[in-house]
Parts: sequence; structure tokens; C-alpha cells
Amino acid sequence: MIGTRLAAGTGGSVVVETCQGCNAGPLEPILFLGYLPPVNAMPLVGSRPTEQPSYPAQLLRCSRCELVQLGLIVDPAILFPPEYPYTSGTTKILRDNFAQLATEVHAELDLERTALVVDIGSNDGTLLSNFASAGHRVRGIEPTDTARLAEARGVPTLQAFFGPAATRAVIDCDGRAGLITAANVFAHMEAIHGVIDSIVELLAPEGVFVSESHYWISLLETLQYDTIYHEHLRYYSLTSLRNLLASHGLEVFRARRIPTHGGSIRVYAARRGSRAVHPAVQEILRHESTAQDSAALERFKKEVVSSKLDLLAILRDLRARGDRIFGIGAPSRATTLITYVGLDATILECVCEIAGSHKIGRYVPGTLIPVLDEQALFDQQPEHALLFSWHIAEELIPKLRARGYRGDFIVPLPQARVA
Repeated sequence: MIGTRLAAGTGGSVVVETCQGCNAGPLEPILFLGYLPPVNAMPLVGSRPTEQPSYPAQLLRCSRCELVQLGLIVDPAILFPPEYPYTSGTTKILRDNFAQLATEVHAELDLERTALVVDIGSNDGTLLSNFASAGHRVRGIEPTDTARLAEARGVPTLQAFFGPAATRAVIDCDGRAGLITAANVFAHMEAIHGVIDSIVELLAPEGVFVSESHYWISLLETLQYDTIYHEHLRYYSLTSLRNLLASHGLEVFRARRIPTHGGSIRVYAARRGSRAVHPAVQEILRHESTAQDSAALERFKKEVVSSKLDLLAILRDLRARGDRIFGIGAPSRATTLITYVGLDATILECVCEIAGSHKIGRYVPGTLIPVLDEQALFDQQPEHALLFSWHIAEELIPKLRARGYRGDFIVPLPQARVA
């Protein structure tokens, strides 16, 4: 098993000195966004400010295997506390995506009805509920207290971090899996080679592993620097993901770009030689050869800086004339944008979240900007609403208009603009 060389940091963090994928070094710096707080460190509104850690967010690239990664690994117990506030079931786009994934799997794979489906980082069980309703045995593996929400909806869930112990517990209880999924978590997990070893151990001989990860090429093409934060240890291209899985005897046989999180990639892998490789795999690999060359990386770095200055200029002018600005949506990516741009409660009065979100009544990490129920947007009618889920602006704006918001929208990326 390949092992990344790490240097001790502080506060449960370790510095990445060689590639998390292939152990090569040194790594090439791409971008430094400063020091970011953990995106789920959200104190209750009204609490006094206390000491809060922040960690350097530097993006690095391996020239050998092309894996893009953060230069610091933060203790997962800090990043994913038991009271972790994120639930996938509250987001319609994710519910629809997981339903589509289940439909696609049944159409493309010869998955037996008796096959066990295991979801790594299963959250509230939204993904697995689609397979359970189709008659499959399911098992979630989730380290945070959202596991209790999954259990309450009838999705059997092991509350644990994924690894050898969890793998053995599932095998002993349920047997090996015909399908293992990891949706928006495969880039989060440290000691990735141990994770893949456990996946291979848990897979039945003809089993399939399906991952969904935010796609590095989409990040580059649409300037999504706001998706860079410490939960995301790696930023996969298909090239780097193929190289990583191949080192454990897994072969990518299908891949497709999907729209979730502003652009993700869904990748199917199985034991080498057990499945025919779809032509789309080579098509994506060919596109990546030029999409992430040195010129593209340098252009990305310059455009990130320009986007920050352009957004600040818009906000400065609006505040100078006395306009109020509310934020809309409190995804994790909002913390990166707010911190990097330098926003606080004197610029952004609040951030509005969908009713039922566990983030309501808390402060945005590292600030005293409160998160409120989105009804505040319609009741108070601020002159401007800053969209933090800007990657779905075309869907959000008509819905917010239909519900009665009359002000203007600020779309921060890829180019800051008032809509």
C-alpha cells in the first residue's frame, strides 16, 4: 500500500509533504486561499465569540499522477463532529440525483435483487432509500449523528467512520456488497489507500464501486474556488481517480459528468478485467489532457483574484448608498467565499436558509453573520440577495421571484454580477 508522507501540524492536523495518491513529491502549489475555519463550526446565535481554529487552505498538484489536493489534513473529528449540521435529504437536487443514480445502476448493471448495497458516508439515508424501495438489502456507514435520522426512516446504518473495523462489522452482519457507493465523500476521507483496501475487501467478486466527487475540471472551468475547504482533501479528475483506483486493482469502466455541486463526476469501477470499458472513459481522459495544463492553472489563479476584487467592488458601491444585502443559502462553500473575500456582518446582514435546516440559528463559521429562516428574505425585502449557491442561480432566481422577493440578486461567480 502506498503511503503519503505527512508532517505533524498543530491541533490534530498534518501537513501533506508527498502526494496522497502516488507518494511523489514535491507537490506544485496552485492556489492559496488563506486560513479557513472548519465549515461546520457554527456557534449558536447570541453566544459570545470564543477561540476558533482556522487552517491554511493551499491547493497542490502532483505532476506524476495529476492528483490535486489540499496541503493540510485536519482531524476528521474536528471537521465532522457528532452534531454535523448537513443533511442531504433537505436538498431537492441531491434527492433527484440519488434517485437518478439508482435508476441508472439498475439500467446499466446486472445487480441482483438480493445484492447488498452499502453507502459510505450515508448521511440521513437518502441515497440508500432508493435502493431499499427497490427491494435491495442496504447498509449505511455514517460517523455522525445523522445516522439516527437514517435509522428512523428505516435505513439500517452503522454509526462509525469507514475503515477495516466497519468493513468487518458489515461483512459479519450482512455479507459482501454487490454495490458500494460513496457520494461526495470519497474526496473527504484521509488515508485514502486504506479506504480503498477496505472497499475492495467489502466488495463481492463481481461487485461495483460507484463514486461521485466534485470534478476538478468543472472547478477550473467555472472558477469554483469556493468548493475548496478542508473537508475536501482531494479534487479528482478522471485521470487522477483512475490512477488511484488502479493501484488497488480496480479499473474504471464507466464515467460521466453530472451537474450536482456545480459539476461532479460519477465513476464506476470494478476488479480489473471484470467489466468492459465504456468509450466515454477515453473521451473524458482525452479532454482532460488539455483542460488542466499549466496555462489553464495559471489562468485559474489570476481569475480567482479578479473575481474577489470584482465582488468587493460591487458590494462596496451597494453599501455606500445604504442598500441592505442578505445572503441566500448556507452551503459549506459559502464559508470559503465569505472568508476569502473578507465579508462580515457589517456587509452581509444575514444568510437565509431553507426551512428545516439545522444551520438556522447559528453563525456562519468565523463570523457573527447569523443564519436565518429564508422567510426573512420575503418579510424584510432587502435590496440585494447574494447567492451562495450561485451554481444553480438559473433555478433559484425564478423560484425566489415566484415566492415574492422583489430585490436584485448578486451572483458572485464565475464573474461577479447583479442580476
